[in-house]
Amino acid sequence: MIRLIDVRKSYTQGGSEVIALAGVSLQIARGEFAAVMGPSGSGKSTLLHLIGGLDRPSAGDVVVDGKVISQMDDDAVTLFRRTKIGFIFQFFNLLPTLTGIENVALPLVLDGKSERDAEARAEGLLAGVGLAARRDHLPEQLSGGEIQRLAIARALVFDPPILLADEPTGNLDSKNGAAILDTIRAINREAGCTVVMVTHDRDAAAQTDRVIHLRDGRLEEESR
Repeated sequence: MIRLIDVRKSYTQGGSEVIALAGVSLQIARGEFAAVMGPSGSGKSTLLHLIGGLDRPSAGDVVVDGKVISQMDDDAVTLFRRTKIGFIFQFFNLLPTLTGIENVALPLVLDGKSERDAEARAEGLLAGVGLAARRDHLPEQLSGGEIQRLAIARALVFDPPILLADEPTGNLDSKNGAAILDTIRAINREAGCTVVMVTHDRDAAAQTDRVIHLRDGRLEEESR
């Protein structure tokens, strides 16, 4: 499902080269729930961004669902990302002036769906994450846990086979964090969605199928 082949990523910062990934090769099977852990600067978020087509490797190939996305042009990557990959971010990335249902429906409207069809799909997703009664609330009117569940609903709007989560419980208390993790795990098990989650939380990582440890841009170890 996801395959990285000797992937390297470097940046120039202040006239110096910063190596984010230094030759990572790994495979993540269809339907697997994998956690990525490591200290700050180990390359965790870079790895997630490359899998999601938000960035391109300096060298090596990224293969997702049989497509070498690292060799696609920008338009092809954008289309692939829109329909194949759902993103959950630590800071939610919701539009503050739109209601819950509008935030979830917006990607479908931008994709050419009618507002009626988009809202019908959004309503079903909001119900699925327990937010049916909060559909007309703005993000600022929701709790942290509710905002993250709203972000999950939006990530699932195209029914993607892959879900990428960057510290999805990082801004939540332990109770809400556990509830969000339960929601993500249910999506993985019930929908067969492949999940890759960056986390610092060892308890959260322990509930996944596999933990990938990075250090200094290299694959340090794996555990199941």
